[in-house]
Amino acid sequence: MIDNFVIAQHCAVLVGRPTNLAEHVLRVAGAPLGNFATKKIEKKLSARDTATSGNLWPKEPTLQNFQTVFGQKHFYLDHFWVQLGNSVLIAVAVAAITLFVATSAAFAISRLKVRGGRTVMNLALFTYFIPAAFLAVPMYKTMGNYGLLNSQWALILAMVTIASPYCIWVLKQASDKLPYELDEAARMDGASPLQLFRLVYLPLMVPSLVAVGTYALLLAWNEYLYAFLLLSNDKSVTLAVALGNFLSADDSPWELLMATGLIYALPPAAIYYAFKRYMVGGLTAGAVKS
Repeated sequence: MIDNFVIAQHCAVLVGRPTNLAEHVLRVAGAPLGNFATKKIEKKLSARDTATSGNLWPKEPTLQNFQTVFGQKHFYLDHFWVQLGNSVLIAVAVAAITLFVATSAAFAISRLKVRGGRTVMNLALFTYFIPAAFLAVPMYKTMGNYGLLNSQWALILAMVTIASPYCIWVLKQASDKLPYELDEAARMDGASPLQLFRLVYLPLMVPSLVAVGTYALLLAWNEYLYAFLLLSNDKSVTLAVALGNFLSADDSPWELLMATGLIYALPPAAIYYAFKRYMVGGLTAGAVKS
């Protein structure tokens, strides 16, 4: 009975407004879809407003975003674990190669007194008169000439080039504080330069080595510009570049961006707190002459 009354009422409206027949039919037929779409939009906006509300503590805290990141359940996170592994591999490789280059150079200049050592030190400092961003295009061209573009070795070599001058200078200043009597005693015992380096120099330089190694590792870990220029494959880029992809769309998943950023920030924080007792002593070694 009620259904018949509703139908009759609609028919009366249609008869009374024949010019708006199509409009009325669309309005009646599209009402359920309109209500559904409105509810979905309101739900989406409420989630976005919650994520960007600026509140220190959200109303409904959840760990679902971390589960989404770890499970790679979003198209921005298809290669999350691969990209995180790339960041670790590149950062460790940069730290290891920089330590080898800087330690060898500092030992040769400070302890072996090789000719031209002071010139090398001055040139190392001169490189920092040029901002690293200015070297991006020449570095890109150089890597292209050697066929290293889209290879992780391109980024590793670029970061070693940037980190080495500072590390050489710090290690050289720290090495100058070591007593030369130790070198003389080792030579009197028949130690070769290589044995002097391995048995005397390295053990005494541990705090400074940890400091500059941490510096090189964090420099490579946080690098974005060179990683963006030299690497283009989604499976070879670092996680820092992948984080930038979140901002490429108008509808960015901010909650996933914040969760991924927090995960990416934890390793350097852990490294710093693990070696912080070496950082101050290692970086300031040689700052004051005794």
